[in-house]
This record gives sequence, C-alpha cells and structure tokens, in this order.
Amino acid sequence: MVKSRILIADDHAAFRSGLRAILETQPDLECVAEVADGRAAVAEALRLRPDLAILDVRMPKLDGLAAAAEIRAAGPTGVKIIMLTTYDTDDYLHKALTAGAQGFVLKSLPPEELIAAVRAASRGDSYVDPSVVRRLTPRIADAIAPLKDLPPELARLTMREREVFQLIAEGFTNQEIGASLYIGEETVKTHVSRVLMKLDLRHRAHVVRYAYQHGIVRPQDAGADGRQGR
Repeated sequence: MVKSRILIADDHAAFRSGLRAILETQPDLECVAEVADGRAAVAEALRLRPDLAILDVRMPKLDGLAAAAEIRAAGPTGVKIIMLTTYDTDDYLHKALTAGAQGFVLKSLPPEELIAAVRAASRGDSYVDPSVVRRLTPRIADAIAPLKDLPPELARLTMREREVFQLIAEGFTNQEIGASLYIGEETVKTHVSRVLMKLDLRHRAHVVRYAYQHGIVRPQDAGADGRQGR
C-alpha cells in the first residue's frame, strides 16, 4: 500500500502529538515529520517533499499562510497543503485559498472528518470544513451577482454550468450537486470539468478562490466576534 506522507506544523506539542496519533491509526497515512514553527515547516517541506503539509495558521517565526506561500513559490514540489486554525474567519479562508491550500479546517473538526480532509487534499481535491461551508453558504448564494455584472469569462458558462459553479463555491460534493439539480453524478462530473476548463481553473478549490478574488464572496477582516484565529 502506498502511504500519503504528511508533515505537521503546529507550535503546540500536545496538539501535534494528538493529530499524529489520529492520522497514524490509518494504514494509508504516515507522518514523516513534526515541526513547531513556520520556518521549519518550509525547510522540512522542501527537504522531505511530503504529499501533504498540515500548517497551523499562526505559528512563531513564520505563520502558516506565509509558509504555504513560500512552499508554493519554491516551484512544483508536489506538496499539497491544509491550513489549520482554531477560529473561523473569512480573512483566513481567503488567504489560505490564495496561498494555494487544498484544504481549510478547524481544529474542532471530528477525527473521522479530519482524516477525510487529509485524504482529499493528498489527492489534490479541495476540502473546506463543513462548519465553514454552512456559515458561508447563505452569503455566497446572496452574493452571486446578475450575469451581466460577473467577470466576462463567466458569461461563457451555460445556465446549468453556472448552477454547478455556484454549488461548487458553496462547498457541495458531486453527489450533493447531483441530488440538488436532479442529475446523475457522471453528468455532474462533466459539468464540473467544463466549468474548470472555461474558467481556466485546475481544481475545485480554485473555484472558491475565484469567487473571492472576483468579489462574488467578500472576506471580512475578522469573525463576527472580532477575534483573530490561531
């Protein structure tokens, strides 16, 4: 069995150990390193070339967002990235997606969902914490502008493709999109492929990033209570 090799970066030793213990219960996951700061995370990611780096958003020396950006700037390393945080803010989600992360998860995510997120990100698929998706969904739906106000490339989408685009941005899986639109999963995959091709995007996480970058979803500087996450 080929194992996904994982790097964990978090400045809390107890959390790192707990996360490693959860992941290593799975026969297809292997933690190859633990580090306590963002600078070490970059160095180990470039040295070991793991399949996935799990980066805490806020760490000493270099935060996780900056570390992700440096790993990406180093070229095609093949390292996928999940950003990890305690508090959910639009600003962190936006910056994580902009930095090229495949996943964005809260530390409160149940172990079985965390494992699912790690597997998805290791494959290059996107994963956003379900609680974040539930919070964003009403605002994403409300923020989808009339067609004439959207970027020109969105005008190339058919009505069905635009519906699929919106549901991808809301965090729906292919199965959920099919159930929502009453179409088969293979048909959904075809529509998803066409959306990505027409918008010149590589994978689903880029759809969410695209929605942020074009003002379809507007990040806030902090959460509703004004806290900054870690």
